[in-house]
Amino acid sequence: MTKIITIIAFFICSLLSAQGQFEQGMGKAFQLWSEGKNTEASDLFERIAAAEKTSWLPNYYVALLNTTTAFTTKDKEQMTLLLRKAQKALDVEMDKNLKNAELLVIQAMIDTAWIAADPMTNGQKLSGKVMELYGKAQAIAPENPRVVFNKAEFEIGSAKFWGTDTKPMCAQIEKAIGLFATFKPETPFSPSWGLDRAMAAMKNCTK
Repeated sequence: MTKIITIIAFFICSLLSAQGQFEQGMGKAFQLWSEGKNTEASDLFERIAAAEKTSWLPNYYVALLNTTTAFTTKDKEQMTLLLRKAQKALDVEMDKNLKNAELLVIQAMIDTAWIAADPMTNGQKLSGKVMELYGKAQAIAPENPRVVFNKAEFEIGSAKFWGTDTKPMCAQIEKAIGLFATFKPETPFSPSWGLDRAMAAMKNCTK
């Protein structure tokens, strides 16, 4: 009996230690990201993902970080490498769960980055897919502010391209800002980003 209790105690201590390492690692990765050390942050998120396979968050952030970096990269070869890395990380989690709205948003963002990189080649091919992804995400989590905002932002881009009215999308951005105020992430590391982008987009709407 004593031996069993010792084994159980050791197991619990191992779990607590693992949780502590996960939290410390994630905190360090976010710190690196905030310092503009994107490559180092991405590499650390990858290492955490390899060690903690039960959490979808490390791979999510690998995908998010590399996708957002790709949007600001002018070098097409570098952008391709970033988006491929993002896709590889996201695929791992999408294979486990196709009903995670946050993952669907990142997939839509990756596809949007490909469109932005080469509108003539990728616009017609991927625009419908992006809208389908946002439709699925909205069906799963209609009150998720990132779903509402990113969908509206993509639609504004399309509306401007075709010269159609953006007022309905601006109304959705305003709705998203309200949703950010009440949205509560499930964990300290769960996605909570987007309000600053929504506020900036709203300013463009009111110009």
